[in-house]
Amino acid sequence: MYNNELSQEQNMILRSVKDIARGKVKSRAGEVDELAQYPQDIWDVLKEADIFSMFFPEEYGGTNLDYHTCCLVIEELAKVDTNTSMMPLTQDLGALPILMSNNEELKKKYIPDIASGDCHVSFAATEPEAGSDLGAISTNAILKGNKYILNGVKHYISYADIADILTVYAKTNSEAGSEGLSCFLVEKNTPGLIIGKKEKKMSVRGAQACEVIFKDCQVQKENLISGEGQAVKNLMNLLNFTRPLVGACAVGLAQGALDYALQYASGRVQFGRPICKFQGIQFMLADMAMEIEAARYLVYYAASQVEKRSSDIPKFSAMAKCFASDVAMKVTVNAVQILGGAGLMCDHPVERMMRDAKQLQIVEGTNQVLRVVIANQLLSR
Repeated sequence: MYNNELSQEQNMILRSVKDIARGKVKSRAGEVDELAQYPQDIWDVLKEADIFSMFFPEEYGGTNLDYHTCCLVIEELAKVDTNTSMMPLTQDLGALPILMSNNEELKKKYIPDIASGDCHVSFAATEPEAGSDLGAISTNAILKGNKYILNGVKHYISYADIADILTVYAKTNSEAGSEGLSCFLVEKNTPGLIIGKKEKKMSVRGAQACEVIFKDCQVQKENLISGEGQAVKNLMNLLNFTRPLVGACAVGLAQGALDYALQYASGRVQFGRPICKFQGIQFMLADMAMEIEAARYLVYYAASQVEKRSSDIPKFSAMAKCFASDVAMKVTVNAVQILGGAGLMCDHPVERMMRDAKQLQIVEGTNQVLRVVIANQLLSR
């Protein structure tokens, strides 16, 4: 059974994160979304609070918080702003290919600066014809002397425009499908690395989604993160570790939408009484609360499986991300409905929350693909 009782240390950490979220992040969330600009000031706030370090071992400059606490931090930030909660999450995603490898030189060189927030890292896998289908990745890497020559195009790559380094997936064996994938560390300003157009996004707009072009991009042989052809296995493993964090983000987003809807429904008067007194609204609020709690417990149960390195990590990680993001979508839609016409206005955060929830159903494995993952896990027993 999962124990939801928090320790004294966890409560202390959450109080600190809540103060940051309410005091410095919340007031900026709407503006960041409206302007669709990367908020360096918010990054600096998280950096000062040492939040980026929570995922990383102490030997590389991290604070090595337990996985449950990391999920709690992400949830707390997401209650006020999805964009801010995604900053440490995507930093972790970008660093995991390095951290999960056996390449100690790259770990020692880059992880301390990633953990401190001095180094922005971006995760570059998705291509125009390769999203869920990793075998369709066409970016290739050919070894010539002591360098790999990369050619290809990535798209929808978050934070690529401000990244100091990118972890890039490319094929070193074009005939082997996904088994021919390798992962490389590419520094900004590397000749042949070109940051292309920035997409206009409907959600999490403070994280630019960029095109990344490799045109005879020369990467040192020692920047091969793992051995040739080992990337697909590592990628599947790292997604098992990050999906519950997306689930935690979804839980926080949904909770923030419910909190706002409750506040609005308690103050909005129609037909002589607050709308929260009408049974139709009460049923909606009750369903939202129940679904959020169910998602929360599933996410943190998945976190407990990650913590103890259970063989059930793939199943519960997929369940947590899939269910929680579906709940976030439903809850935010209902929050907009409870606000009525006001819910459509940008003066209220629920329309932004609804747009952000849709992104969470897609990133790190679409929820349709994750249902296939879950079914395969069930059928393989």
